Amino acid sequence: MSQSLVELLDLYNAAAPLEEAYTIPAPWYLDRRIEQAEREEVFGANWIAVGRIDQVAVEGQFFTVEIAGEPLVVVRGSDGKLRAFFNVCRHHAAAVANVPCGTVQHLRCPYHGWTYGLDGSLKGAPEFAGVCNFDRGTNGLVPVRLETWEQFIFVSLDPGAATLMTFLGDLPARAATLGLADFYFFARKTYTLACNWKVYVDNYLDGGYHVPHLHKGLNSVLDYKEYTIENSEHYSLQSSPMVSSEEHESFAATRTGDRAYYYWLYPNFMINIYAGVMDTNLVLPLATDRCLVQFDFFFRDVSDDARRANTESVAVSDRIQDEDVDICESVQRGLRSRAYRAGRLSVRREGGEHLFHRLLAKDLRRAR
Repeated sequence: MSQSLVELLDLYNAAAPLEEAYTIPAPWYLDRRIEQAEREEVFGANWIAVGRIDQVAVEGQFFTVEIAGEPLVVVRGSDGKLRAFFNVCRHHAAAVANVPCGTVQHLRCPYHGWTYGLDGSLKGAPEFAGVCNFDRGTNGLVPVRLETWEQFIFVSLDPGAATLMTFLGDLPARAATLGLADFYFFARKTYTLACNWKVYVDNYLDGGYHVPHLHKGLNSVLDYKEYTIENSEHYSLQSSPMVSSEEHESFAATRTGDRAYYYWLYPNFMINIYAGVMDTNLVLPLATDRCLVQFDFFFRDVSDDARRANTESVAVSDRIQDEDVDICESVQRGLRSRAYRAGRLSVRREGGEHLFHRLLAKDLRRAR
């Protein structure tokens, strides 16, 4: 007999301390009702990273994105202000911006030519004379809350959500010493994985547990025994001292410094920092068994002289990602097995994963 959504949610005990806790149960990675609840209560109710400020640096620059099934457009206005709108024409619902990015003087729907200013106001509705009780002033693009932190753009579909700074808590102060603004964008790569988005986040948050077994190259430059995990209200920081190694030359050359920092912000944004190197990971659900992972690569030096070294650093990241893809897709297959229901968590290593599962359960309770 099929379990109800309430019964599925009750399979997980969010109150259990780490030493007694289980992971969220396998059906949470497989069931479409959980997927729909996450769309509404996780991605539709929290602050979600959508892009970088440099993508919309000048007047008229825009990019499009989809969050929680909603098409959005982020654009820089003629007044210099950043805004986000639902990318939906108020006439017959077509996308007003139907390319991923660009620079425009206005947003014009390709369907019937309705035209909107960069501030979202309706500027033109062809052949609409004689329409009774039609108010142009109330037929502009519907706005979406947008705020920024460092060089990252966040949106929230929830009009009643607390401010981004409230959501971030002490993260801005904690990360201030790392000089995030001093890194410059270099490249973007995207990967589609045959696994649930939560599988990828779990893998990221296992406190380095898998690193010695799966990432031999990365493990050669991390002091695994001194790896630390610190949780806050909405984020987790994993960190490790760096060590010198000649075992894997490409890792030793591109992953340097005194310490590596791995920040995860609920629900799906990661920031990874080494000396002179930063990359961000954004994990977006596509289906119960598919997700998209978007990597943005940043460096302190993006000059032509540094291009070769930066390209090698991206290639090293690719090798790590390939290893993660294989294991995440293996986990997704295993979650379908009748042999697995839920697993235990390492007290030493998996505190970040425990935080993720409890925050997820807290949000999903609203779906009851």
